[in-house]
Amino acid sequence: MQVKRFNVCVVIAVSLMLIFSTGALAATTFKLGVMGPFTGPAAKTGTEFKGSVKMAMENIDYKIGDYKIEIVWIDSQSDPAKATSAYAEAVESKGVQVAMLNWHSSVAAAVMDIAAQYKVQHLFGMGAAAIVNEKYKTDPEKYSYWAAKGWPIPGDLIPGYVESINAAVASGKFKPEKKIIAIYGEESDWGRNVGEAFKKGFEATGWTILSEDYFPFTQTDFYPLLSKIKKGGAAVLAGTSTSAPSISAFIKQADELGLKSIIAADGLGWNGDWYKMIGNASNHVLDMIPRLTTKAAQEWAKEIKAKYGYTPSPSASGLSYDYANFFIKIARRTIEKHGKLDKDAIHEVVLSELNTGKLTYGKADGALIMNEYRYTAKSIPDPVIGADAYFFPVLQYMNGDSNIIYPESWKTADFSSQ
Repeated sequence: MQVKRFNVCVVIAVSLMLIFSTGALAATTFKLGVMGPFTGPAAKTGTEFKGSVKMAMENIDYKIGDYKIEIVWIDSQSDPAKATSAYAEAVESKGVQVAMLNWHSSVAAAVMDIAAQYKVQHLFGMGAAAIVNEKYKTDPEKYSYWAAKGWPIPGDLIPGYVESINAAVASGKFKPEKKIIAIYGEESDWGRNVGEAFKKGFEATGWTILSEDYFPFTQTDFYPLLSKIKKGGAAVLAGTSTSAPSISAFIKQADELGLKSIIAADGLGWNGDWYKMIGNASNHVLDMIPRLTTKAAQEWAKEIKAKYGYTPSPSASGLSYDYANFFIKIARRTIEKHGKLDKDAIHEVVLSELNTGKLTYGKADGALIMNEYRYTAKSIPDPVIGADAYFFPVLQYMNGDSNIIYPESWKTADFSSQ
């Protein structure tokens, strides 16, 4: 009888130890959601998100303070309805407390409501279109859970294209027969915002708009559209697509049809393997993306290539890597200030320090892409834009290389026409 009682006591003791140890582990595990298009037409971007976030977390052994960081991947599939469903499941079933990143503006506009509903702080979403800012401003308190956009509205960056092309015309480096431009882009909030910004900027400087066309993410046959544009005599084609297969097909088919127009393809370089997909058809194409200019950034790119087998783009890979490290800094500051890491504590730090410019992430912290990521009461939900902060130069591609042609103070090559 005594042996049986002893065995029962041992079983109870072990069971209690398991319960308490499991509880302790659960209490020190912090679930971070990372949203991206991991499948679908923009899956290449999702792959780059994953590689960068993994590398940032591996560098700290997935640990911040006493908390073990567990990543929950939230697949947006480039679809707002599917993204909201996946996000809700990540919170309800998988216990996500804070989330970061995303790619599409339409997805951001939809998921903002889910983040607000569950009071999950979401950081550095790269859905940039004006619809996100407009929604945020309808109720800044509610949508404070969708904080610190990772990409500003297109209208704040697009003028660089307009200024660089007009400067090339003024200098005689670009001599169009007529100042005619065709606008193109994906059928999305992002695509239309970029198109509208191009239209506004070029019209204001004396250009005539030939046409304005938008197409699905999945479209890869552009011969009819490009034939129409060629017949109309457009000297410039300006637009964007977040789908690598789509924008690649657009540029290659323009080359096949013999268009001599200058193509502004905003975001072509988001795909690090753009040259492998397009080849010399990309010659003379303009883009506005960040560059890997420092030795540290270039070494990081080599490490990504060796580890994951793809060439990282500064936009999809570089920005997501910086943002993952910025999150780590925010989390450490939260623990320092509140003695804990949870969604409420992080939300307080976002409101009091991130949104006010007190908590920033720059070159001194290890930032690879921008000089400094900072937000102020005036800029939110967007980052502060400037040469010392968040800024993209205008690039022109040639034989697989990218040369800065604007602004003048950053220039590494002159504008080259067809």
